[in-house]
Amino acid sequence: MPVYDVFNGDADGICALQQLHLAEPRDSVLVTGVKRDIALVQRVEATAGDVVTVLDVSFDKNRDACLALLERGATLRWFDHHFAGEIPEHPGLEVHIETLPDKGTSLLVDEYLGGAHRAWAVVGTYGDNFDEAAARASAPLELPDADLALLRELGILINYNGYGATVEDLHYPPAELFRALAPYADPLAFAREDPAFRRLRDGYREDMARAEAAALLQPGPRHTQVMLPAEPWARRVGGVYANALAQAAPERAHAMLTRRADGGFVVSVRAPLTTRDGADALCRQFDTGGGRKAAAGINHLPEAALDDFIAAFVAAF
Repeated sequence: MPVYDVFNGDADGICALQQLHLAEPRDSVLVTGVKRDIALVQRVEATAGDVVTVLDVSFDKNRDACLALLERGATLRWFDHHFAGEIPEHPGLEVHIETLPDKGTSLLVDEYLGGAHRAWAVVGTYGDNFDEAAARASAPLELPDADLALLRELGILINYNGYGATVEDLHYPPAELFRALAPYADPLAFAREDPAFRRLRDGYREDMARAEAAALLQPGPRHTQVMLPAEPWARRVGGVYANALAQAAPERAHAMLTRRADGGFVVSVRAPLTTRDGADALCRQFDTGGGRKAAAGINHLPEAALDDFIAAFVAAF
């Protein structure tokens, strides 16, 4: 009876799965991709009796594929914090979905497991730019400040690895990175011992240096937009750079616009950290847009829609 694990290729999705695998060891078919590749459930060929766990991808974006699997007799378990829309009642569907502005999928899984692998939940929460929630979750671990800083860095690096137009943009395909993490019950051991950590750290520092040299567009007390070129480094760093800017100026909304090689832009939006609200509603106004209240994006914003987006961005915040 096949078991499928469907997960977002970012830190929250990977760390949520890591917790489940540590608590429930199993061989499974891994279905994932770059962070913005969220229509993942349609790739699953499950039938009657098969079990599918879905982590950190929107139910709303996968609704039809989910219903098709349920009709074929598969059992689904879903953990997520993005906009879900109406969730059907079905005996084969177990749902753990909350859309609180500072509670990601790693914390939902942590709650489900009773804190059994809390350190990995902290890593995923830091990776999703929920620093205050991660610090609260870490309190029972009583870690030294240096260890907590290392968990935060690991979360940022795993998240950074998920950004790109294709898997070829990434340092590691997300499934491969998960397999590298899988043997480590302690994320601090991974950070201190595994060469993958050093490779991600070096790549992150190089890409962030390039991003920090890019000009900010219209910086002000309420809004900042940044435009990055159609280069692999820019595709890798856009989301984590948006997170870094949001941490540095929590009262501002931030929009990261990265040019696509085929025209238009990939957009990352961060609501002000002081409110953590409105990013998803803004991005859903545009085709291919979605996300959560604090952070959302648009996979393809046409060049002709750029002015409309900027006007909507300014109006939203």
